[in-house]
Amino acid sequence: MPIDAAKATSAEPRTTELAWDHKDVQLYHLGIGAGAATPEKTHPATDPDELRYTLESALHVLPSFATVAGGGMALAGGLSAPGIDVDLAAVLHGGQTVTVHRPLPVRGRATQTSSVPAVHDKGKAAVIVLRSEVADDDGPLWTCDTQIFVRGEGGFGGERGPSARLELPERAPDLSTERHIRADQALLYRLSGDWNPLHADPEFAKLAGFDRPILHGLCTYGVTLKAVVDTVLGGDVARVRSYTTRFAGVVFPGETLRIRQWQEPGRVQVSVTAADRDEAPVLADTVVEHS
Repeated sequence: MPIDAAKATSAEPRTTELAWDHKDVQLYHLGIGAGAATPEKTHPATDPDELRYTLESALHVLPSFATVAGGGMALAGGLSAPGIDVDLAAVLHGGQTVTVHRPLPVRGRATQTSSVPAVHDKGKAAVIVLRSEVADDDGPLWTCDTQIFVRGEGGFGGERGPSARLELPERAPDLSTERHIRADQALLYRLSGDWNPLHADPEFAKLAGFDRPILHGLCTYGVTLKAVVDTVLGGDVARVRSYTTRFAGVVFPGETLRIRQWQEPGRVQVSVTAADRDEAPVLADTVVEHS
């Protein structure tokens, strides 16, 4: 069996050294749409609020950069764990949480410690749960919790795992905004380290059951957090404490995301849909906790 759940969860944690600098941060920010036109900004490439994402002398780091920092992709780390040998064409990102312990530095060296706390049996699929904890000489930086959905690998007799869903508030959202995904967005985003051909190769996408390449779920994840930071948190990335989501559907490059936000004390609940496909769900169970 490609997945040996007992072996994966009992394996010793793996450590990886990470390093990044301003170029990695800028590339990531460009990959999630920094400097691109939005309904709120008419001259985005020179807008001071956007230069905080793109100009090295003014740079701050969006917390979702943690998912690609130093090439230490949480998804890739999970797929290389002992006891796990799966086909990339069967893999989808199920969910993601980033918990920030302090603001991410523009340049850094750190150690990532990765483990597999659980492998859930969903019947027709398996869900690999991966935890990556990252710290530098000054202490903890962030923790990533990743859920990797692998089609066709369930049925091994394991626990099904949690299935609770977060209901949307019954009231209208406090804010709704749109973010257009460029046709080449996935090609730019993948340069930050996620080389899965599902996001670039039409033939591989067909093997995975899609008529064309799809956008990385973590790209949508970053686009959404940037929208929340820019519209609700005053552009202050340091206010983000944690950010969690469930990937509920795919996005195709060239589409437009509709991002609805409900503000509550210390948190923003978010729903993301594909505006071009009758509001098809994209991100669900999504919460940004903040100061």
